[in-house]
Amino acid sequence: MNFELKALTAAAAAREKCDLLLVLVSEQAALGSDAIGAMVAHAVKQGDFALSCGQQLPLYQVPAIAARRVLLLGVGAGSAKEVRSALAGCAATLKSEGVAKAVVSLAFAADAQAAAAAVQAVADATYAYTHTKSQAKAIGLKKVVLGLPSKTAAVTTAFETAVAQQEGVAMAREWANRPANHATPTMLANAAKSLAKAARMSCKIHGPAEVAKLGMGAFMAVAQGSSQPLRFIELHYNGAAKAEAPIVLVGKGISFDTGGISLKPAAEMDEMKFDMGGAASVLGVFQALARLQPAINVVGLIPACENMPDGAAVKPGDVVTSMSGQTIEILNTDAEGRLVLCDALHYAARFKPAALLDMATLTGACVIALGGLRSGLFSTDDKLAAALQAAGEAALDPCWRMPLDDEYAEGLKSNFADMGNVAGRAGGAVTAAKFLQKFVGDIPWAHLDIAGTAWKSGAAKGATGRPVGLLLQYLLGQAQAGKTAQAAPAPRRAAKPAGRSGAKAVAKASA
Repeated sequence: MNFELKALTAAAAAREKCDLLLVLVSEQAALGSDAIGAMVAHAVKQGDFALSCGQQLPLYQVPAIAARRVLLLGVGAGSAKEVRSALAGCAATLKSEGVAKAVVSLAFAADAQAAAAAVQAVADATYAYTHTKSQAKAIGLKKVVLGLPSKTAAVTTAFETAVAQQEGVAMAREWANRPANHATPTMLANAAKSLAKAARMSCKIHGPAEVAKLGMGAFMAVAQGSSQPLRFIELHYNGAAKAEAPIVLVGKGISFDTGGISLKPAAEMDEMKFDMGGAASVLGVFQALARLQPAINVVGLIPACENMPDGAAVKPGDVVTSMSGQTIEILNTDAEGRLVLCDALHYAARFKPAALLDMATLTGACVIALGGLRSGLFSTDDKLAAALQAAGEAALDPCWRMPLDDEYAEGLKSNFADMGNVAGRAGGAVTAAKFLQKFVGDIPWAHLDIAGTAWKSGAAKGATGRPVGLLLQYLLGQAQAGKTAQAAPAPRRAAKPAGRSGAKAVAKASA
């Protein structure tokens, strides 16, 4: 999708030649006497159109308007959330045959966040999976012009970020949507290699021999039941000085999860191809970084494998040794995500990260707790948690902080190892996070449980690309904070007291 940002008044939007003109009107919009303003005012007066969020009025070949088709769209107060919601309801129109160019005109004083939401909403509405469909038709829409009354620096920056974000989200959706035989660990590794061709990027792929040499016994235990060889994917984006500590992202990459010997029920097991949603989000973030090139260092780690139940598979009760040296009794082979993540988290410490974030479709318990609206956030660092929550709100990709009280770890005790890989049913999302916490040391760490947000079931079945938006907003915020810190003048040093009398004077003043 090709997006373009233009400064367009309502009168200028009316002159734009396109197949579809979407006019977003808020309740606070100051309607002029131009063709669009007069048309909106008349439709409202006649009761044919309302400005509340989601209200639509389709029109065709309107005099004095160059577009072939026009759709008036109410957006309520014009917030980013309302803009996204209103445009989400236009998916069928945007995908209509014969619509190759669309103009989305925000006919009100929209802020930068609303402009960004418009880009993401159009991209979400027009995404279509085609990789394994022999008769699939590509979406006809090729170009979208986003028009605002004025093009400020803030709006331009938000627009550029939104375009990069939608590319990252699309990549995450694409890989998560692919069937497991079209998204094997090796294929994920090849996708990472392709990303690494971009500027400031590099990639290293660890195969079974390298992973064994590293001592990743927990990761290897999950993979041993599959004929597909595991891959430990290591991506680097170096946008800042080499001495600057990176932020490390770790994404769970279970390309298909049968549950292993603790076999899952057959119903909806096909959706376990989405169990690499965390890995897909890491790929998506790096896609966005490649476009934006921010001044920050980022490392992406993806432990990728299948969890299968053949004769070589790990069994309930087996004890394995993780890379950290801690032993784990595998009480449930379907709690495999934490096993691959724990070794990757320990490996991450070698980069001396400023922050360590993992994202994983980890527990059904988190789905029960938060549903599909917010991802579960667990963190050992209040500042990091606050930054992630703020980033999620800004990206319309929200999360909710969950507890990490020490008492939740009691259920992980084992008679035969340093810990079990599961506790009881109660607080399952929390106990899973407590398991991971045992492998991060004192690094500022956050865990995002995206089991409820990485994909949708039912008629709308498919990956969402979350939490690419949250992660990208967080990383850009950290890059900006780094720039601000570098630009700040060095604090002035206090003058050194001259001689003994000066020292006495300082001591007296301090007293």
